Amino acid sequence: MEFEGALNVSPNVSDDEADLDYDDFYCNGDSSMEMFESDDPEHVEYSCMRVSEAESFLKETMDNVVSSLNVSFALAKLLLYFYKWDDITLIELYSANPSKVLVDCSVFAGTSKHFDSMSCAVCTRLRSECSEMYALDCGHSFCSTCWLKYIEEQLYNGVSMTIGCMETGCSILCSEDFVLEILKDQPDIREKYKRLIFKSCVESHSQLRFCPAAECYTVIKAECQKAKKVTCTNCGTSFCFQCGCDYHAPTSCETIRKWLTKCADDSETANYISAHTKDCPNCHSCIEKNGGCNHMQCAKCKHHFCWMCFGDWKTHGSEYYECSRYKENPSIAQEAANHLKARRALEKYLHYYERYENHHKSLKLEEDLQKCIMKKIDEKVSGHEGTWIDWQYLHAAAKLLTKCRYTLQYTYPYAYYMENGPRKELFEYQQAQLEKEIEELSWKVERAESTERGDLETQMHVAEFKRRTLLLDFFD
Repeated sequence: MEFEGALNVSPNVSDDEADLDYDDFYCNGDSSMEMFESDDPEHVEYSCMRVSEAESFLKETMDNVVSSLNVSFALAKLLLYFYKWDDITLIELYSANPSKVLVDCSVFAGTSKHFDSMSCAVCTRLRSECSEMYALDCGHSFCSTCWLKYIEEQLYNGVSMTIGCMETGCSILCSEDFVLEILKDQPDIREKYKRLIFKSCVESHSQLRFCPAAECYTVIKAECQKAKKVTCTNCGTSFCFQCGCDYHAPTSCETIRKWLTKCADDSETANYISAHTKDCPNCHSCIEKNGGCNHMQCAKCKHHFCWMCFGDWKTHGSEYYECSRYKENPSIAQEAANHLKARRALEKYLHYYERYENHHKSLKLEEDLQKCIMKKIDEKVSGHEGTWIDWQYLHAAAKLLTKCRYTLQYTYPYAYYMENGPRKELFEYQQAQLEKEIEELSWKVERAESTERGDLETQMHVAEFKRRTLLLDFFD
């Protein structure tokens, strides 16, 4: 449970809210609700493993494949990589048709090919001049020196599991045993290769993900591959297990990528230009109006025109009042429609972005609030005004406030991309309810010393209840 001492109370609704159809969505006729951690829609079972533990976990799967299919460890690892470490499916398909699996995974060429090459196809040195020649199942032979340089280049580019034959057009891959044989006299490169192989194995496993924090090598294992929040026990970093980015429920991984790209690139700059500027009717240069006068002069071509109707200002004196009279003009009407559309798109984006950014800033400020509360608790305990347990509810309230506001922040990208309709109306109602309770909780936390403990804990319960209710639809 996220906080201690939460009361089993049902969230109160105002008389105005009682008339809304959404009330049953919250209450369902139940006046009490035990809020256990396992009931939290964000709850997920996971464990944090050291590198050695992750290697042992992967080896167990490889052992099963090796014993079941009677193949080498290197081949088992390569096949599992392509099957996302689904050993059951791999064993079933390989047992039915091993050749097809090997061909599909680019391990076997389909037919045995043996080229009696007299020289290396890369450096053209004769076989007698080369220390050793190596070939994959495809039969293409190259000298050990060329193989070494090629593998070094692949490792430099981050490629390990999918290092392929050097022959143009050949898709056969190098097994781990093959690469290690080439690198037998290169201990540093061998270690780098092993590290990259392990990294590729973890990244291809559906139940594993590296902690994204710099210099942290913890591997997170979770049975559920949904966009759930996990926290590294080694460094404390929290992230979305599915995409590895900052946790973002209720917004999906795909949606948050689009939103962050939209916020970072110049897409809205173009909308701003379209909504707040017009083109000179003479030279079509982009002009922004920076004063109240509608008499405009293009800085580029010096053309004088009216900002409202684009008419030539020289003849505008006698036709000035025509600006206020509507005239049907298909081309102008279309331009006005495009201008209005761009303005509306910008207004919509700014509506959601400003609220998203506002809660982001509030989270930063509430970090200071948490520190202040911790300091006050220490002062109370030092002054013998109760024990740490007596004041723990204040710390729990500040933590819950952060948790709820974090969820609220990511409701805005989610709502931005939702299509209009009953579902969006329901979501925005839930969003408004959560925001109301969060601001009420924030007010009480900031004035914790003058707030009754019972009132604060009741507000904590209500806010958490609304947060979980909003998330239920996302995770179901």
